Amino acid sequence: MAGGERQFVRWLRQNAPYQATGVELGIGDDMAILAAGGQILVTCDLLLDGTHFDTGRHTWEAIGRKAAGCSLSDCAAMAVQPVAAVVAVAWPRGTAVAGLQELMGGLIAHCGEFGCAVVGGDTTSWVGRLAIDVTMLAQPFADIAPVRRSGAQAGDGVYVTGRLGGSLLGKHLTFRPRIRAAEVLARTLGPRLHALMDITDGLGIDLARMAEASGVGAILDDDAVAAAASPAAHDASRADGRSVLDHVLGDGEDFELLLAADMSADEAQNLDLLRVGEITADAGVLLRGSDGTLYELPEGGYEHL
Repeated sequence: MAGGERQFVRWLRQNAPYQATGVELGIGDDMAILAAGGQILVTCDLLLDGTHFDTGRHTWEAIGRKAAGCSLSDCAAMAVQPVAAVVAVAWPRGTAVAGLQELMGGLIAHCGEFGCAVVGGDTTSWVGRLAIDVTMLAQPFADIAPVRRSGAQAGDGVYVTGRLGGSLLGKHLTFRPRIRAAEVLARTLGPRLHALMDITDGLGIDLARMAEASGVGAILDDDAVAAAASPAAHDASRADGRSVLDHVLGDGEDFELLLAADMSADEAQNLDLLRVGEITADAGVLLRGSDGTLYELPEGGYEHL
């Protein structure tokens, strides 16, 4: 599709309006918000063999844990508590059911680590490859409102909760959703935590989504971005010749949190955050070199369409 996923999401927002009773927030953030005797948040993630995992290389348990982790990470992205999950599986016909049991065992265990129950779903078989959809229901933590991606303000620092890049070397399967970190951030910073999301498609493209949703821009300092590189980003760079910076900006599936907030350097250090840039009033996301020169963000990140 011309324009990719962002254009498609804009089309959905225009053609699937949520001005309805009981809906506070619809399409465009990490989760929708329903008001039904209190806020209920809902999200879903669809994972496909050959795109998000490889059944020829990865264990059924690891695949199940990743399927749960992606939706749990959406809860972290809004600083809310996962409550229940519903799982739909399209199982490859002829594959032993023992594999399905191992997959669901990994999924159930990962949800259980965060107090989330698997309460239902649907299973079918077909001639295609494995597909898994996890729908997650969540509720706000006590005294914490869900944090949206649309509140970033000019002058905010841009921070991440961990090192980035090279996730395909292992982290994309073994990451731990940052739900506890999100709760701590929200409780500690309160209203100074202006915007929050998780990094799934790459720092560059996900920051652009946050900036667009907030009606602002951003500048990333390339020295700070490079300093946020994981050891895996350096390994990936040596293997494929792409720069470490490119891997940090574009690899995706880090599942670290990306936030825009007003805080001091000491606060950021106490919260184990890495500052990578700042929010600006002017639209667009730019990179700033060590000499102060601003230049366009290189194309990168995962586009779903």
